[in-house]
Amino acid sequence: MSASSSDATETQLSKGGPTLAIASLAAMATYLDSSVLFVAFPDITQSFTAATTSTLSWVLNAYTITFAALLIPAGKLADRVGPKQALLVGALIFTAASMVCGLSPSIEILIFARIIQGLGAAVLVPSSLALVLSAYPREKLPQVVAIWGAMGAFSAALGPSVGGVIVNGLGWRWIFFMNLPIGAVTLILGPRYLKESKNPEVRIPNLIGVALVAVAAGVMSFAIVNSDTAGWASATTLTMALIGVAILVLFVAHQKRTQAPTLDLDLFALTNFRWGIIAMFIYAISFGAMFFGSLLFMVEVWQWSILKAGFAIAPGPALVAILAAVFGKLALRVGQRPLILTGGVLLTVSAIYWLIALSFEPNYWVGFVPPFTIVAISIALIFPQVTSIAAQALPADRSGVGSAAIQSVRQFGQTFGVALTLAFVGNTSYARRELYGHFDQIWWTLAILGLLTTLCGVPMAVTKKD
Repeated sequence: MSASSSDATETQLSKGGPTLAIASLAAMATYLDSSVLFVAFPDITQSFTAATTSTLSWVLNAYTITFAALLIPAGKLADRVGPKQALLVGALIFTAASMVCGLSPSIEILIFARIIQGLGAAVLVPSSLALVLSAYPREKLPQVVAIWGAMGAFSAALGPSVGGVIVNGLGWRWIFFMNLPIGAVTLILGPRYLKESKNPEVRIPNLIGVALVAVAAGVMSFAIVNSDTAGWASATTLTMALIGVAILVLFVAHQKRTQAPTLDLDLFALTNFRWGIIAMFIYAISFGAMFFGSLLFMVEVWQWSILKAGFAIAPGPALVAILAAVFGKLALRVGQRPLILTGGVLLTVSAIYWLIALSFEPNYWVGFVPPFTIVAISIALIFPQVTSIAAQALPADRSGVGSAAIQSVRQFGQTFGVALTLAFVGNTSYARRELYGHFDQIWWTLAILGLLTTLCGVPMAVTKKD
């Protein structure tokens, strides 16, 4: 490498630091919001006693469905108007909606504000990753995307412990108010430090395609999140799932014909992008099931408080944040593929450990500390590196929509994992001992999903620094 090119790289790295920090912080708030309300839900229920349980459930589901449904159209829009502008608009929407959530006088206003929050998050997240991709030289992307990806996993898993402290100390409304300083920092520093990289040649997507993918994503998300109350085999769940699949088929057919696609289907011809998307979906299912299943096990079988269970889970996300940067540097030397292969195997190992060693009587140091350590290594290997290897395969002018597709399948997978957990152990009529046995279904599922994730890594091309 010449001295001039080396100097240029160093200059780009120095300018990339603020971008990574601002983009990661902004995205962190959206992922934290997706899990923090698990512990706030009982308090919200007490504040709106006149609301039915099904209505209250939409405080959780409205955000998830809107977020998943609008990610891909929002990512395409970010490619057109520029990720900097998209991130600032998304942060403004998300922050304003958070304020309304915290001040909501009625359940209806709270649910509406959660929908607007989901819209803001859908605009913010893909533009966040697109900014990171454009801020660094290509050879540094495995490391920086690993850090960005780890922040998402870290914040989502940290939600219950953070939420427990805030709810117990200040009340559920402060769950939303804590987003305000993050939004303020983003909106103040973003215009100064973020660099725009829009491509005016990217066409505004056809509105029919936007509507089809949003409705398909929304309907399938509804089928998943509603399955814990209606049942997996209910007419409602199966009908909504079939409608969602049918609309998705129409969307694919439309994308093949239109001159202004919402999602460029030729991206799936890219080996690393295609297998990265599949691996992300599979592993996200396991993440949702493992995270929510562990929380439920401690609360329902061991009879721990949600706050205590949240703190018991918290060391895992902290370890993920530390290891992600380490593995990001390792990926520069050996490539992401070996790390992904190892991460899937480690998930299977942790699941087998739970099947063998997790006891009915509380024993945190034996039942959870060893597998949580293994899982933390697995998460630090998989989420950041799968995101990185898929994102690196994207053309620069389609990083927004490609990033949105990666995060969309992650959101779907985690939602599906939570719903799967509720299907296995959500029956409140189980006695504690009987419920303990049903958790084996979760651990077996994790073991299988770990192996499937590893298999997805086999066809991936090795990417490493020469």
